[in-house]
Amino acid sequence: MSFDVHQLDTFLLVGSAVTLLAILAVRVSSRAGLPSLLLYLLMGVALGESGVGIGFEDAELAHALGFAALVLILAEGGLTTSWREIRPAMRLGVSLATIGVSVSVAIVAVGSHYLLGLPWELAVLLGAVTSATDAAAVFSVLRVVPLPKRLTGSLEAESGLNDAPTVVLVVLVSTGAAAEEGVAMMVATIVFELATGVLVGLAVGFGGAWVMRRAALPSSGLYPIAVLCLTIFAYAGGVAVHSSGFAAVYVAALVLGNSELPHRGATRSFSEGIAWLAQIGLFVMLGLLLSPGRLSLETVGLALAAGLILTFVARPVSVLVSALVQPMPWRELGFLSWAGLRGAVPIVFTTIPLSEGVDGAERLFDIVFVMVVVYTLLTGPTLPLVARVLKVTRRGEPRDLELEAAPLERVAADLLQVTISPASLMHGVEVSELRLPPGASISLIIRDGETKVPQARSVLRHGDELLIVTPRKARERTEERLRQVSRGGRLAQWLDEAPRE
Repeated sequence: MSFDVHQLDTFLLVGSAVTLLAILAVRVSSRAGLPSLLLYLLMGVALGESGVGIGFEDAELAHALGFAALVLILAEGGLTTSWREIRPAMRLGVSLATIGVSVSVAIVAVGSHYLLGLPWELAVLLGAVTSATDAAAVFSVLRVVPLPKRLTGSLEAESGLNDAPTVVLVVLVSTGAAAEEGVAMMVATIVFELATGVLVGLAVGFGGAWVMRRAALPSSGLYPIAVLCLTIFAYAGGVAVHSSGFAAVYVAALVLGNSELPHRGATRSFSEGIAWLAQIGLFVMLGLLLSPGRLSLETVGLALAAGLILTFVARPVSVLVSALVQPMPWRELGFLSWAGLRGAVPIVFTTIPLSEGVDGAERLFDIVFVMVVVYTLLTGPTLPLVARVLKVTRRGEPRDLELEAAPLERVAADLLQVTISPASLMHGVEVSELRLPPGASISLIIRDGETKVPQARSVLRHGDELLIVTPRKARERTEERLRQVSRGGRLAQWLDEAPRE
């Protein structure tokens, strides 16, 4: 198949227009409380054979491009994740990504077979592909919901880690290896591939960080490219030794993202941009792969019924079982149950049986597509309401502000943004009475849309936004002190309140 310059021009015209529309869709989706990736799927459907007329039916190409995009998305997830924030919830996150996935697969498979009449192979595949949560979908909604770190850490760790066991399981079932080797061998294979993938990721992450700290590259723009290439190398290296490449890429990115590397801010911004581009291309492509003419009332009915099993039975039970390793209050467990957004990643996983030619794979693709759209529309917009009803929201917390600033990188400092909520006792406190750790200081106060350089006697008010520069090694003590004053006012130094999660 030839590809001349005129086709290239057309491709660039259509591709740039679609990408710009997708970027603008982020604004629309954030106002509606929907994951923007859902809009990308629908854009792909509109461009497909039932809309503009672009035909795309190559399942093997979709499988390859889907995996390439997931590598970039997982790399960005690891590079932008704070180990300090997810570490307290890591046990629960790992449990959700392993035990939780197993429980979810079992419940959905049994329910789909006995209640919906699907053959065992399709029932297990349906349970497997829908067991993984989608980090992009979850955090595009949770970005506007202030939550305790143990909740955000659990969700972030789960969504970053559960792709790996899910992919291994789907591949084993799709290729028939699971039926030939039995359950025990299948479990052993999954455990081996995950463990080896983690080791590969750790080796590449720590080794790459050591090299990057000592490399004197001639341009600062080369550092982000080098770091991203290291994460891709971790994936390819993991696959080369027959381990989980997805586990390797996420672990390597997590190590690199939390290492003291040159130009960390530029690296994170670059990885976020690449991940957005990968997400847009991936989910528009998946929308193109759908043939609306294949959808029937039976398919829609099966999708709705399977979604009910997943959302109201499998997810809550998997959360409860997973929480045995790290108990949490029932309100937070309830929110975790409702926050298990699947997004479009399950659709990516259906390209595996499609490319392997599994009987009924097209039917599975259609069922999962409808499930994703319907239940993302149901759960996504309601997450802020559910958080308020369950009383798991948390306001007035210091929040990271990603800022590209070389001086901060050179002095190993962080810039915090703090909003003084109406319930905070920081109202009326003078700047000098905060008594922040040595080296930390308020650099700017934003009040009623105007900026003000603070003095020692400046009085803080409800609604103020504070920009605070703190040495990275003193960040935890700075946040702790801010929480103490927020709860105890200027008397906090005598009340000596302990920080709460």
